[in-house]
Amino acid sequence: MNIAFLGLGGMGHPMARNLLKAGYDVSVWNRTQSVAETLVSEGASVLTAPSAAADCDIVISMLADDNATRDVLFSQNVLTTLKPGALVINMATISVSLIRELTEICPDRHLFFINAPVLGRVEVADAGNLNILASGDGQQIDRAQPLFDVMGQKTWRFGDKPENACAAKLATNFVLASAIEALGESCALVESHDINASDFIAMLTGTLFSAPAYKGYGAMVAEERYTPVGFKLTLGLKDMLLVQQAAEKKNVPMPFASVMRDNYLEAIAGGDGDLDWSALGNVTRKRSRLR
Repeated sequence: MNIAFLGLGGMGHPMARNLLKAGYDVSVWNRTQSVAETLVSEGASVLTAPSAAADCDIVISMLADDNATRDVLFSQNVLTTLKPGALVINMATISVSLIRELTEICPDRHLFFINAPVLGRVEVADAGNLNILASGDGQQIDRAQPLFDVMGQKTWRFGDKPENACAAKLATNFVLASAIEALGESCALVESHDINASDFIAMLTGTLFSAPAYKGYGAMVAEERYTPVGFKLTLGLKDMLLVQQAAEKKNVPMPFASVMRDNYLEAIAGGDGDLDWSALGNVTRKRSRLR
């Protein structure tokens, strides 16, 4: 099984490395070639261009957004050069509309396509403990399952339409962003009453909200610890816009998504765009002049 892994950002790099550690034949490509070359010592072959993946059995795309994905898969001729029967797997968070487009185009080119975005930060990807949300043809998910088992701790299947996993991932990111927003507003409230935010978060996560997301992000918001960056705040805005697009297509009102979109924009305008997306928790602090 020859695998091409396209996109070696914060998440893609450890995912590709874990496949190499498991003994798979992996060719890698990244827009910055020096990043791809860091995996040569671990057994990777470096592709000079995305289209050089033409002879691979499976192509995994882990690119930043719709524009990057469209450029690599379409403009740089991945889909037109792959051999018939190859499997294309998107593992990034991109739009429902682009997933639908890939679902239609791949069969016309005698390719299989499944969608498998992931849950987890960089350290989770490094440990091979991602949760993978997969949808598409069940036989093709079975085909990819050995790879998913290397990169993740569990694969959650969401039906035979590739767009389903996209909707599930966007909904999950919406819940996470909502939690960060609520944590930020709550910390601002308790701090305005001279309560230590870390003490408040310890109580909150030790009682009503004893969950990994609240514990992890709660500590980051309380301590204003927004580096190192696991997921950039600008990518949080990208996902919130994708949530709104997906909701609009199905006439689903999501008013809080609009609130968070505006808060992301405010945070970016204030210079926080390159911080971790948990820096959304500082918007209320700044508004109330606590910072």
